[in-house]
Amino acid sequence: MADKEEINPSRVARIAGVLYLIMVPLGFFGMYSHSNLVIPGDSVTTIMNIKTAGLLFPLSIMSALLVQIVNILLVLVLYKLLKPVNKNLAILMVIFFIVSVPITMLNELNQYAVLLLLNGKEYLLTFNSEQLHAQIMFFFELHEHGIHISGLFWGLWLLPMGLLVYKSSFIPKIIGGMLIIGCFGYLLDSLRFYFFPTIEPIVLYTFWGELLLPIWLLFKGVNVEQWNKLACKTD
Repeated sequence: MADKEEINPSRVARIAGVLYLIMVPLGFFGMYSHSNLVIPGDSVTTIMNIKTAGLLFPLSIMSALLVQIVNILLVLVLYKLLKPVNKNLAILMVIFFIVSVPITMLNELNQYAVLLLLNGKEYLLTFNSEQLHAQIMFFFELHEHGIHISGLFWGLWLLPMGLLVYKSSFIPKIIGGMLIIGCFGYLLDSLRFYFFPTIEPIVLYTFWGELLLPIWLLFKGVNVEQWNKLACKTD
């Protein structure tokens, strides 16, 4: 009981909101850098873009790695906030998200491999320019595949989290419903990538719950009275 009394749900909610929103500029920076530097099917322009962009490309890699560190902190804070609703669902939420972190971080090695191929070390002299260009584009394509593997878990973690939010009486149910929709958006998007690559990404229309939740937590917080009632029941 002592542990529960020490938790300030309003503060925990606002910390979660801040951490969630921190990911927005970091994620946007990584996507913006990648989309502006990498030209699908055009290795010459892509390589020229990377070489002339200075630190932009390596910084985008660091940004992607930093997002995952923030993600670990975020899911642990959300666990503390949502555990009173249903501990098993909260554990499942953490498991799904933690699994995605090493996959996503290791996937950045594909982009780092591009930097290694461009650094001009002696052992690379065995490859001609066409071979190097082909390998660079291969690693970029492999990175894109890795993103959609991670996307499966980015979707799966939203299902238990959405259910927790929906079942809670301290966060609006509509946000929980939107998170559940976001789950299926990610899952369908990953399947779309492998089976229907010409279709426009689905997650572009289903991510609103992930935007609304942190804004609500940061500026509205939670219904402390309802949170305390649930916390007492799970004591």
